[in-house]
Amino acid sequence: MGKEASAMVARRSTSRRDWRRWWWRLLPLACCLVCWVASSAAAAGVAVASLPGFDGPLPFSLETGYVEVNESTGVRLFYYFVQSEKDPNVDPLLLWLSGGPGCSSLSGLTHEIGPFQFAAKRYYSGGLPKIIYQPETWTKVSNIIFVDSPVGAGFSYAATQEGSKTSDTKTVKQLVIFLRKWLHDHPQFLLNPLYIGGDSYSGYIVPTLALAIDESNDSGDKPILNLMGYVAGNPRTERQFDEGGKIPFLHGMGLISNELYEHAKETCRGKYNAPGNARCEQSMKVIHDCTKDINMLHVLEPFCDVGSPGIHNNEATDGMIRLMLESASAANDDIIEFKCRKASYVVLKIWANDKTVRESLGVHKGTVGEWIRCNFDVDYIADVYSTVEYHLTLMRKGYRALIYSGDHDCQVPFTGTQAWIRFLNLSVVDDWRPWYAAGQVAGFTRSYANNNLIYATVKGAGHTAPEYKPKECLEMFARWISGNTL
Repeated sequence: MGKEASAMVARRSTSRRDWRRWWWRLLPLACCLVCWVASSAAAAGVAVASLPGFDGPLPFSLETGYVEVNESTGVRLFYYFVQSEKDPNVDPLLLWLSGGPGCSSLSGLTHEIGPFQFAAKRYYSGGLPKIIYQPETWTKVSNIIFVDSPVGAGFSYAATQEGSKTSDTKTVKQLVIFLRKWLHDHPQFLLNPLYIGGDSYSGYIVPTLALAIDESNDSGDKPILNLMGYVAGNPRTERQFDEGGKIPFLHGMGLISNELYEHAKETCRGKYNAPGNARCEQSMKVIHDCTKDINMLHVLEPFCDVGSPGIHNNEATDGMIRLMLESASAANDDIIEFKCRKASYVVLKIWANDKTVRESLGVHKGTVGEWIRCNFDVDYIADVYSTVEYHLTLMRKGYRALIYSGDHDCQVPFTGTQAWIRFLNLSVVDDWRPWYAAGQVAGFTRSYANNNLIYATVKGAGHTAPEYKPKECLEMFARWISGNTL
């Protein structure tokens, strides 16, 4: 970044800091406003004190509910809200989105950054799955709203067929409405620093939503949202970077030979995502045939069917899942053996489709048939093709960002993420170095643009990094959200 651009970033960062000081000077008046709004607005959602499968009352505060984001088509987004275990009155408020598009945020809550997980570690033998407290939860340091978005994901639904049709742009607009309505009904969190977070496909949504909130605030929409930044894990950003980073990643991991890599470089000229000639296409085919049985979500884990490792076969996997679901209530021995990460997803599906679980969560009857962890059949149009400029604009406006990569993910590899960050041409503040958790190297990090952008790798993690390295990712997030260096 040139001197003029760097100065602009510094001025806007200073302006944002001034705005924050102004905000807190109005704290007494704002508190009076909060009290007035609280007395005039009915609280949304239902407090959930216990859950089927959990022994005793929940050791954390959980609320679930719906927010209608389109009255004409009856689009209602389902959410899970967990208060911070530290100090919910002042701790940041994080809106968390899962990827897909079409993946339920319940997956993020139970498998990534939320406060409970399934007790089964070796095998599941039928009946209602047991859940236990997850100590490496990001709710240790923040309030989190897990939202089933877009419509069609998880328990979110539309009353009309037209409402079921959505896109990146519509999803972002609906999420802005969601936040304003939710905060109207939860005014005690209006002054908490607001962050937007998510992973995978949500890499398209998170920065787009953050910028939309900024523009909405500038337009004078009420209530003003106290946006401070965003966090994105292994985020999809732009196809040429995300896909283009895969070939260097496969080579660096020793999964393709030097000869295959050099031939691909020569014939494709760095444009691996869009082969422009027959020799490049042939090179890509050879590499695909060589790596097609590698688990791209974590290249060291087995690419397998639910119960046992083996050659991956979608049809066989689907048949096994159906068989397990049909027999789940029969209390048979070793219905699901945990030899594959996918097994825990099947257990989640069994739990989420249990009648008593749905009743406890307050799911509207007759709205969603079978709960699916990732509903890839949502009627969805991807109309945001790149968020590179969104990131740059947010940096210039002084917002904070944490971008992290599980370094064994080939779905959205760190090589592609680092490439688009380099493309931003931001000034480096703290160059490449290891960061530590429990005295061990947990990854590597670099900070940019007055520390507004922190990039970190998570050593040994896959596509959804907190799922693989929960302790390290909590440490990373806790330091960043508090303003400390990694």
